[in-house]
Amino acid sequence: MVYGLVLQALFLEDGGTLNCSEPTIKSLFVAFKENIFNMSPVRPVNNLNTTTNVSISFLLYGILGVDEKAQILKTLIWLTLGWKIEFLSWDPTQCGSSSIILPRKKFWVPDIIIDEIVDENNAPETYYVTVSHTGEVQDALPVEVISSCNLDIFKFPFDIQNCSYTFNSWIHHVDEIQLSFGNQVEEMFNRSKVVMATQGEWEFIDMRALKHELVNFEGTTRDQLKYYITLRRQPTMYVVNLLIPSFLLITLDLFSFILPPQSVDRSAFKMTLILGYTVFLLLMNDLLPVTGNTIPLINVFFSLCLALMVGSLLETILITNMLCGSIRDLPMPNWIRVLFLKYLARLVCLGKRKRAENQTAGRGGNPFAPYEGEKQEGTGEAKEPQTTDASLLELKRLRDDLRAIQRQLEIPDTANQTEEDWFYIGLVIDRIVFWVYIIFLLLSIIALVVIWITWYSGYHEEDH
Repeated sequence: MVYGLVLQALFLEDGGTLNCSEPTIKSLFVAFKENIFNMSPVRPVNNLNTTTNVSISFLLYGILGVDEKAQILKTLIWLTLGWKIEFLSWDPTQCGSSSIILPRKKFWVPDIIIDEIVDENNAPETYYVTVSHTGEVQDALPVEVISSCNLDIFKFPFDIQNCSYTFNSWIHHVDEIQLSFGNQVEEMFNRSKVVMATQGEWEFIDMRALKHELVNFEGTTRDQLKYYITLRRQPTMYVVNLLIPSFLLITLDLFSFILPPQSVDRSAFKMTLILGYTVFLLLMNDLLPVTGNTIPLINVFFSLCLALMVGSLLETILITNMLCGSIRDLPMPNWIRVLFLKYLARLVCLGKRKRAENQTAGRGGNPFAPYEGEKQEGTGEAKEPQTTDASLLELKRLRDDLRAIQRQLEIPDTANQTEEDWFYIGLVIDRIVFWVYIIFLLLSIIALVVIWITWYSGYHEEDH
């Protein structure tokens, strides 16, 4: 024991140079065992007022998953830490090697953590570090980072997510440990793109880094390195499985307006479409992100499509009632007649109604018309010669009955006119809903194209 303390004191006085008895790995290991391993509990500096510089770099090896509901990003990184043992060096020629790999537990290791981690590291453990003859230590280990990330899914599936990894010491202040970048951020990004084994539906498109100091509540300051990684979702699967089928179903509902509105088959057809669309949404529900922070725009689109289908069915029921139901017998308020027949009919480009106002016009061969040469005074009958012939009297009564029927037919039929107005109002409403459908589809397509072009242009700008 005393011999070991004397050797250690001589070792420190000598500036930390290991002396090997022969150029073999065994001799080098014995020198480490006698002079370095017992110093693992303390920070490796000659003076505790000296700051230890810890370099940090990592490679993003795989994007394992994104949980929108829990706001969690799961990745696998290969983390590399580097620091220097001030009182360690040796002559590579004398000791036979310029570096050696030794167990991590035999050395002091900086307590570097990632602030965003919310679960334990399940990556395979590594047990060794690399030590060079200059005292530089390299500790490389895989880390499964399950980190919190504020995910913005409003533009799903054309969303781009920005997450961060914040590295800092858990207990050491800035005057004890200072952090630095082990490699250039651009180099780390390019190497990550090369070694990345899995991305799933996400693409790693950018990396940035920033160094700053964090002031704690106690007033102490710690060094921090913050890496920002940018991920972009691949939208092709969602466009094919969600958007295109939805557009096809809503377009099919649009073309259902070609069917006669008074037909019962039209209502049945629309109900079948609503049922199919509901089943489609239930089956595709697992593909939609769920989060309590914001509602994705695609969910709003699906809700509007379903609302349009339901509204279209309700409109068909109303039109059917107007054309075939009891509403035809109700009196029509004048404001409804003016609003629909005068203004809205022109707005939806519905042709002018053909009304049979002169129903008795053009009856050239009408047997009910008075004979030429017969004279009538007011509603009275023309004077005719008196006769006692029974057959002539019977013909006279028959003629009077026919003239009474003629006068009745010439009276305007208010009931038929009201039915005709309700029928025309139904056609106007049907045409209005048809145009609403067309406008909705056009706006949806334009919005989708604009978002996609923005996403595509941003993709190429970042690539260059």
